[in-house]
Amino acid sequence: MENDLSLSPRLALGIDIGGTTTAFGLVDENGHVVSETTYRTKDFETADALMDKIHHDLQHSEWRHRLIGIGIGAPNGNYFSGQIEYAPNLLWKGVIPLVEMFKERFSLPVWLTNDANAAAIGEKLFGNATDLNDFVLITLGTGLGSGVFIHGDLVYGHDGFAGEYGHIRVVPNGRSCGCGRLGCLETYVSATGVVRSVNELASENKPFSVLNTVSEVTAKAVFQSADEGDLFAQEVVEFTASILGSALADYACFSSPKAYVLFGGIAQHHGNFASRVKHHLEENILVIYKNKIDIRTSALHGRNAAVLGSAALVFSKMNA
Repeated sequence: MENDLSLSPRLALGIDIGGTTTAFGLVDENGHVVSETTYRTKDFETADALMDKIHHDLQHSEWRHRLIGIGIGAPNGNYFSGQIEYAPNLLWKGVIPLVEMFKERFSLPVWLTNDANAAAIGEKLFGNATDLNDFVLITLGTGLGSGVFIHGDLVYGHDGFAGEYGHIRVVPNGRSCGCGRLGCLETYVSATGVVRSVNELASENKPFSVLNTVSEVTAKAVFQSADEGDLFAQEVVEFTASILGSALADYACFSSPKAYVLFGGIAQHHGNFASRVKHHLEENILVIYKNKIDIRTSALHGRNAAVLGSAALVFSKMNA
């Protein structure tokens, strides 16, 4: 926790609920995070249990009296309904009235959006998209999410669920997805998708050295092994980049973005991953879009873009 006299007096609580990790932070209007805490999402069997833990921990914060509202980013978080609806990467199933729950417990205004939308807002205000009005933020984590900005506005669609590009099917009858369908993009390009690629592509003729040195293969281990010269790991990284680049080439036909901003450990870890995605995008893109779209990596990797974005959602609403 930092004590900075330059902090603006108003603070928002930004909460990022992910399939693996939940983070929350107290953020001021200049993007300063005065405190931040993380939990393992799977440690909480219900959303109520997570909410109780956040509420309990905030009681010990010296900043709590400056809170003006709460912003939450979550998988399948619906901005319009205030509910998490059938999130495939969470243990909590069905429809969860998260905004109503938090309002009752905290007695503060609360807004909810998709976790990738929250990350996109954070990138727009504080990260590598401050100069962009038309861009797509791609989150590469447990799953794959996207937040779409067009003419400076975040796109929600008529029902609050625009931007679910992780569930566009890229391989007919391909890998099974938590959403119940087959061949979704996130089953190939997310962190879990990378591990599945290792398991599918590995063979006696393609040994993967990391398999002999770690008890559990992770995307981080794969990318690190690729950096160290493991040929099979490099093949997996290239396979991942080719599928993502090709998919983003198709996505350009929808919103003609100026840039894709890649967020998450996959985007940051491997030195030339973004350039390989760019290569495959240009190989597959419609000619009218060629050489017009940047591939950028998030400037907020050392910070939590979704926490910042969720908090920014509060300020945008309170100042409207």
